[in-house]
Amino acid sequence: MSKIEKMSILGVRSFGVEDKDKQVIAFFSPLTVLVGPNGAGKTTIIECLKYVTSGDFPPGSKGNTFVHDPKDAHETDVRAQIRLQFKDVNGEPVAVQRSMLSTQKGKKAEFKTLEGVITRIKHGEKVSLSSKCAEIDREMISALGVSKAVLNHVIFCHQEESNWPLSEGKALKQKFDEIFSATRYIKVLETLRQLRLKQSNTVKACQMELKYLKQNKEKAQEIKDLLSTKEAQLAASKESVQRIESQIDPLENRLNDIDDNLGKVMKLDNDIKTLDSRKKQMEDDNRELEEKMEQVFQGKDEQLQEMYQNHQRTVREKERRLTECQRDLERAGRECQRMNRLKSDLLIEQGRLQMEADRQASHVKNRDAQVKSLASYLEMEGYDRAPFNERQLQSFHRQVKERQDNQIEALNKVMVDLQEKETQKQQSVDDIRDKKTGLERTIELKRDIQAKKQQELKNIKSDLQRLEGSSTRLQELETELTKAERDLNNAVQSSTVDSLKAEVQELQREKAELDQAQRRLDQEMETLNMHTTARTQMDMLRKDKSQTSFIE
Repeated sequence: MSKIEKMSILGVRSFGVEDKDKQVIAFFSPLTVLVGPNGAGKTTIIECLKYVTSGDFPPGSKGNTFVHDPKDAHETDVRAQIRLQFKDVNGEPVAVQRSMLSTQKGKKAEFKTLEGVITRIKHGEKVSLSSKCAEIDREMISALGVSKAVLNHVIFCHQEESNWPLSEGKALKQKFDEIFSATRYIKVLETLRQLRLKQSNTVKACQMELKYLKQNKEKAQEIKDLLSTKEAQLAASKESVQRIESQIDPLENRLNDIDDNLGKVMKLDNDIKTLDSRKKQMEDDNRELEEKMEQVFQGKDEQLQEMYQNHQRTVREKERRLTECQRDLERAGRECQRMNRLKSDLLIEQGRLQMEADRQASHVKNRDAQVKSLASYLEMEGYDRAPFNERQLQSFHRQVKERQDNQIEALNKVMVDLQEKETQKQQSVDDIRDKKTGLERTIELKRDIQAKKQQELKNIKSDLQRLEGSSTRLQELETELTKAERDLNNAVQSSTVDSLKAEVQELQREKAELDQAQRRLDQEMETLNMHTTARTQMDMLRKDKSQTSFIE
């Protein structure tokens, strides 16, 4: 069981910051009672025990108020230190030290936790473990043998939190769960349940696998028994085969001897049959020769040999002549094939020429029809009956060309005359337009004068009305009025445009006549173009005819 022995406090709350102010509290067994007035530091001792064992600050404090106030110490930095000496659950001595630093910067104090150290004695030597290398809170819980919840809520419970057993149900349950580690217990139960379920599934899978393995084992045993039976049968079969093979060997040797003898017999039989057939053939040949011979040669063998050689020479000569005849026949056959090919080519050429002749006849027919129609259109005599010979075509071509040249020459003359007349008429029209423009300008001037005279007349009338009493003045005005009216009448008479209108109408009539003459010339040009087309077609027909004559 763990046991707290003593604790030193420096710079925490009301405890001073000097070394002389360090307080060491020794804890007695089995009970230590803290007695003192308010503010003496009883609660601070409990808070220091809680902080040094669990690392938690008192409720409502974030560290700044837990350390001695730098303002009271008249210092900018205040270091606080809590050192606890105790025995762990194994009875071994352990010392833990926690340090803090509070710095005053202006009106604000900054708090910082410094490095903590836990020291153990192992084998007579001190072993220190820093907070940089390990988590001191967990090491303290492990050394004291109690949970952090028990330290905070039971052993070192702060007086402000001492009434937690009277809190609401949810908070109370949470406290008890933390104290008794119910959450861990529930997690362990859940883990055990999941592990049990997993193991159950594993057992089921193993049972199924065991079932299959048993079936496979039974099948393997059956196969093994069947294999033993088959092996025994195979051994018996091998013995039977060996016994039969030992009996077969003499029979095979005997059979081979019989086959050899049979082959020899068959060979002799075939030789006998061959000789018999040759004998029979020779007998037949002799008999046939005897029948064919008219007389038997009675001379010597040399004479017979000479006759045979002469006969052989005659046969060779005939064979030579036969070979030459065969070569001549082959040569004649090749020549015949060549002639046949030439005949085929000539027939093809004949067909092509026949098609060209038909096409030429069609062209000639079309040419004669066009010549006939053109001669009828041009009122040329002697071209009523087709077909036309070369002399007629040349005469027709010459006449058409002469007429075409004459018409072109006449057309050129007419065009020159028309251009001259058009130039003259255009000059006349321009002169008339200039004259018309001058007359219009004169009319405008006369109208302006007339307007001025009318205005003067109005002015005079107004003067007359204003000066009715003056007879002399009236006579003068009447004289001026008469003069103005006379000038006005002269201007109106001189501003008539009837003569101009008559001249314009005359010019328009002449223009219409010129347009009509131009249309007539256009028709003649179309006729000449048609003649030119006919001439071109005749040239083409003549060219086709010359090509046909060249081919023929």
